[in-house]
Formats: sequence, structure tokens, C-alpha cells
Amino acid sequence: MSHQQRVFLNYGKQWINDVDIQAVVDVLKSDYLTQGPKIKEFEDKICEMTGAKYCVVVANGTAALHLAVAALKIENGSEGITSPNTFIATSNSLIYSGLKPIFADIDNKTYCIDPEKIKGKITENTRLIIPVHFAGQPCDMKKIHQIATYDPRAKSHKLFIIEDASHAIGSQYEDGSYVGNCKYSDMTTFSFHPVKTITTGEGGAITTNNRELYERLLLLRNHGITKDNSKFSIEHSKLGEPWYYEMQELGFNYRMTDMQAALGLSQIKRLTEFKQRRREIVAYYNQSFKDIDWLRIPYEAENLCSCFHLYVIQIDFEKIGKTRKEVMKYLLNKKIGTQVHYIPVHTQPYYQQNYGYKWGDYPISEEYYEKALSIPIYPKMTDEDVEYVIENILELGN
Repeated sequence: MSHQQRVFLNYGKQWINDVDIQAVVDVLKSDYLTQGPKIKEFEDKICEMTGAKYCVVVANGTAALHLAVAALKIENGSEGITSPNTFIATSNSLIYSGLKPIFADIDNKTYCIDPEKIKGKITENTRLIIPVHFAGQPCDMKKIHQIATYDPRAKSHKLFIIEDASHAIGSQYEDGSYVGNCKYSDMTTFSFHPVKTITTGEGGAITTNNRELYERLLLLRNHGITKDNSKFSIEHSKLGEPWYYEMQELGFNYRMTDMQAALGLSQIKRLTEFKQRRREIVAYYNQSFKDIDWLRIPYEAENLCSCFHLYVIQIDFEKIGKTRKEVMKYLLNKKIGTQVHYIPVHTQPYYQQNYGYKWGDYPISEEYYEKALSIPIYPKMTDEDVEYVIENILELGN
């Protein structure tokens, strides 16, 4: 088959089948399009899969991060630490709640935040750490949890932890338990964007084992409105009347629809299948690229099991005599989509202008960025598709 006849291979893509479609159609024919029974069903399924006690699904992954930080009620002007190798939504969620974003550089193998670098960034103003499970590989959460709980520079207060697991639904820690169980954190957030492992179109979720946080997340998701009089003792309140509601605080409209939840329920049943196929593709790529001197394959830490949302290779562009732009254009002409994950957040104009960050502040993230290229990986890819990508990547060195 010539490349002109090929279907375009994006770096990531959803896989929707007839069962998924029927699940959405069934909701469209039902009495509820939003705020109906599918929401709780999906939340319960995520709890069952991850092992968390509570789950709140929301409109998208950014909303999940925003609500998770907001739910902690951290005082304005405090600091939160996260990775510069992430999408801007992670650190933006700190700013939304009046926190100053502080970055800690990444580990040069995993591309996840380096726990040792976190230690050096903790001050008496630090209140929160948001580790990012980059590309699906879990961070070293045991170390991060230990730092958050015991580091003396935290001035004797425990630091909150929110795991940004936008890339990592289905990934597993060293002991085989699933990311999202919150054994190392206060909350974990997920994204269900179409390029993620499972999709609801747009959508996100927050898991927690803390009942108080769960109830606050529910309140914030729905404008800060409640009809429940059991949690608020306000004089003369009419809560409990069938027509009455009260806005207890400033919340947001971050609700997920039943249509999205129905798709998510159908998709999550296929999570094991999706994960297995992603790991098969990774093994195929690794075997083909492992001995190429101008290319570095992703590293997976021992005993972890990543769902591999992304497959990021490091290319020595100087060695092959091509710029990244030229490589991406060449592959695009072959109908192979690529992307760069990510431009380091601290180099974005907003962060430079408002927080004084600059190039050179986080050298490991910057060095990683200069060579990074994400190539296609998604479960619907055939073996022929994978071979075609490999063939054209190897051609870059000729």
C-alpha cells in the first residue's frame, strides 16, 4: 500500500466501536441527558477499577485539576510544586486558586518530576505537590508521599498531594495497585480527552478517599449549590423544602453529561484491552529502535506497569542532520502524525512575565524538550501501521 492510500496515523486517537455508540444512543432515547443515573454509575465504576472510595466526574481534565486544588481551601499566596514537563493546565490549576506555581525539574530517565528536586523547592509557604504521571508512567509516589509527610522544611505541616494522572488511567504502581487509589495522595485527577486511554469526548474525574473532600468537590462542581440541609446549620434556612436550594460558596458548572458518562462506562470495560494493545505496540517499537545510536526509547521503571498514553522518543537531530521541523514535515507527508510533549511550562510567556521564569531554570526538562518527539500509539493501530511507522522513523537516519 502506498502512503497516499493510507489512513492518517495521528500520535493518539480514540477507538469507538458500535457498542460505545449504542451506549450513547440509549441515553439519547432516555429521560436524562445530564445529571442522570449514568453519572453515578460511571463514578462507581472508576472507584471499582482504581480502588478509591469516592469519585467525582467533571467536564474535562482541566476542570478536575481546578476543583481538586480549590477543594483544599489553601490560603492565597501559598506555593504549589509541580513539573515543568506537563500541559499548562497542571500549573494553571494552582494559579486559579491563588497559589504561586513552583517547578521542580524532572528525572532524566522517566521524564517525571524528580523527588530529590522537590526537596530543594519546599519552603515554609509550600502547601501542595502535584506530581504528573507523564506518558502514563507513575512517578515515584512512595518517595513523594514521604517528602510531603515528613520533610522538616515544610515547617511541621503535612503537604497536600494531588496526582495528575491525566495520562495514567490503567497504570499500576510497583505493588500492582492502580493509579487513582489515592494511597499516596489526597486526590487523583484523570482526563478522558479523545487521545487519552479511554474517552468520554471531553471529560475528567477526581478520586479521593476523604469524605469531606468528596462532598466539597460535589458542591464545587455544581455552582456551589446544595439542597441538602444536613451539612449546613444556617438560621432560617429553608433547605429541605422540595423547591429550595442555596448557594453556599462560589462554585462552577463543571458537570459531566449522561451521554459522556455512558460512553465512559462503555470505554472503561475495554481498558484492559486498550492497555494490552498499547503495551504490545511499545514492545514492538522498543525492539525495533533499541540499537539505534541517534534515538533513545522511553524508559519504564522497574515493577511499574504503564498504560503508555504517549510513546516519546528522543532524537539526536544534529546527528541525523535534520531539524525537528524537517522530521515532522517528512513524517507528515508520509501520513504519520507527531507532536511534542511538552514545551516546558516555565518557558511560556505568561509564566516568564508573571513569575520571572526563564530558559535555563530547569535544564533537564529543557534538554528533554529539545529532543522529544511523540510518535503514533493507540490501540486501533494494526501491526502493519506500526511497521510502517518504524520503517519511516528508521529512514530518518539515512
